[in-house]
Amino acid sequence: MRQALPSAKRVRTATVGLILVLLAAADRNNVAAAPIEFEREPIDYQNAPVQDRIHQLKQKLERGEASLKFDERHGYLPAILDALDIPISSQVLVFSRTSLQIRRISPDTPRALYFDDDTYVGWIPGSDVIELMGTDPQQGEVFYTINQERAQPARILRDRGQCLICHASSRTQGVPGVLMRSVFADSRGQPQLGSGTFSIDHRSPFENRFGGWYVTGTHGDMRHMGNAISRDRGAPQKIDREAGANVRDLSGRFDVKRYLTPHSDLVALMVLAHQTQMHNYLTLASYETRLATHHDGIMNAALDRPDDYVSDTTQRRIASAGEKLVRYMLFCDEALLTAPIAGTSSYADDFQERAKRDSQGRSLRDLDLKTRLLKYPCSWLIDSPSFDALPPPVRNYVTARLREILTGKDESGECDHLTQQDRQAILEILTETKPDLWKADAGNR
Repeated sequence: MRQALPSAKRVRTATVGLILVLLAAADRNNVAAAPIEFEREPIDYQNAPVQDRIHQLKQKLERGEASLKFDERHGYLPAILDALDIPISSQVLVFSRTSLQIRRISPDTPRALYFDDDTYVGWIPGSDVIELMGTDPQQGEVFYTINQERAQPARILRDRGQCLICHASSRTQGVPGVLMRSVFADSRGQPQLGSGTFSIDHRSPFENRFGGWYVTGTHGDMRHMGNAISRDRGAPQKIDREAGANVRDLSGRFDVKRYLTPHSDLVALMVLAHQTQMHNYLTLASYETRLATHHDGIMNAALDRPDDYVSDTTQRRIASAGEKLVRYMLFCDEALLTAPIAGTSSYADDFQERAKRDSQGRSLRDLDLKTRLLKYPCSWLIDSPSFDALPPPVRNYVTARLREILTGKDESGECDHLTQQDRQAILEILTETKPDLWKADAGNR
């Protein structure tokens, strides 16, 4: 006897049940270490339009509205830094083989990185490409290359997957992002991965930072892993930190004349360490909110709920991503300095010159460099297209939490590192330099 086909109602009920199980599993496993599904809707990372500054330059080149001059020594590097308004003083040098161009990187030919708030450029002497990374307000980090051949006009190509092998992992909060690693590197620049590696951000102990990087600058009696080669394969952790400390001149280590500047500025490295993960937390907050809202849309249609219904699961996901962003933005777990630091280039001044200042001359870009990175511990990237483009639910959550913390209404103790003076100064700076910020949470007060 043939079994009766299930009714449409039972099919729908079964489908809803399966979706609920899957969403519950996603909620239980919603941790930063888990890769996030971003190749499909609603993110559609590879196909959705982007508007990062690299893409904008790419379009201008293709339309003939811009051109890049080829330099005999550095190819298109000076021209692209000029076109993107990236300061040469931002140059930092990494000699560990932790890039796709591993065969070209070594302590003799470190990879030079140049950056500003949302764009990154990587150059290696003799390479036939320059690596580029732009921050799109919706999609996060987008990866490109530009050719280095004089006979061909400058052409920017988007990477379609290779970079994501490393740049979309637990080290980047599971989203297409930026990472900065510290490794034990041997004389060829090869990381000795069996000895461990460290992801670097402002929470990292100073002694675990900059392994595999050159560092120029002073830092008193603090010690880092930079400028040091692991000579003993059996005990790579025994690098000579003293030989790499308080280095001002790299000319005895490799041919610095091949680079745009002889510096790998310590202050630039400190700024880079903060903003890389800040980008990632912004992207995480955007992705999680969009994914959760998308899932709610599916469930609302399946269960005949109102279109604007927000599930408990979605609220938890938004709050989780928002709280991570707030804590990181306010430097809640910053590893404090025990000695003053200083760089060797003009980078610190160049960074601060780009500031928006309030009527008292204060800015979130004011550097401290004595006991912590910033004088007023709130990320300057709060004033960025990526923050402004956050989906309203998570943006409202973040601004409401910021107001609670900065006005002293928060009693969780999560940000006890902020003094009353810190909170008042940050609140006043934001109110004057980003007055639209508080409109987002006006309905929550």
